[in-house]
Order: sequence, then structure tokens, then C-alpha cells
Amino acid sequence: MDKFIHAALEEAKKGLEEGGIPIGSVLVIDDKIVGRGHNRRVQKGSAILHAEMDCLENAGRLKVSDYRKAVLYSTLSPCDMCSGAVLLYKIPKVVIGENKTFQGPEDYLRSRGVMLQILNDSECIKLMGDFISKNPSLWDEDIGI
Repeated sequence: MDKFIHAALEEAKKGLEEGGIPIGSVLVIDDKIVGRGHNRRVQKGSAILHAEMDCLENAGRLKVSDYRKAVLYSTLSPCDMCSGAVLLYKIPKVVIGENKTFQGPEDYLRSRGVMLQILNDSECIKLMGDFISKNPSLWDEDIGI
């Protein structure tokens, strides 16, 4: 397993241990993790703290040039909100752990020039699949259904 998606998966597991939704993310620049986060909507009573948003927040303010060479890793395909942040900061590449349990606006990201690498990692798929089957209403709330 790629070391960065593994780090994102560790974040996802932290979220689950905290009673939240198991999605994790890391931001990598020059082969170094500069930000990490996990979905903390439940833990913080937040409307927007998806894993990618938490990761970007934890990375802090970065230079435009840093975002332009960054890679965002996420255990799950980013939703519309998180994809918007990728576009806003012009992050050129997103590595997605899996898009079987949920698929965000991947075609739109590609149309805007973002390179996507979809791993369909079995551990990411199982983690989300198990969570969704045990917590369908919480999952529906997280993705706005």
C-alpha cells in the first residue's frame, strides 16, 4: 500500500475510534506530509469538517506555489465541497483510496484539469462499507441525502 494512502487510512481509523465517520486525508508536498485530517463532523458538531477540509485546515496557510505542487490523498472520493477546495487552491492531483462506496464529481475534476488516481484499495472499501451498513442515517447526513 502507498505510504501516503496508508497515512490517510490511519486518519480514517482515528475518526472511527472517536465515534465519527472513517474518512481520512493527507496533503503531500515534495514527498512530505504537510497536513493530515479526518472527518470530524460528528466530533465537532460541524457542518463542514470532512476529512479533506480538516486536512487543509491543519496544513495551515500555504503559498499558492505550494498548492500547485501538492497531492491530496483521501480514503474516499471527495464530495462536491471538498472537490471545490481542490479547485480553489488548484491542487493538481488527488489520489483516491476508493470510489466504490461513494463517488464525488470526479468527471468534473478531470474536466478542470485535476489528475485523479483511483486505487480502489480493499481496506478503504471495507472500512467505508462496514460503516455505511452500520450507520446509514449518519452516512446520509454526511453526504447531504
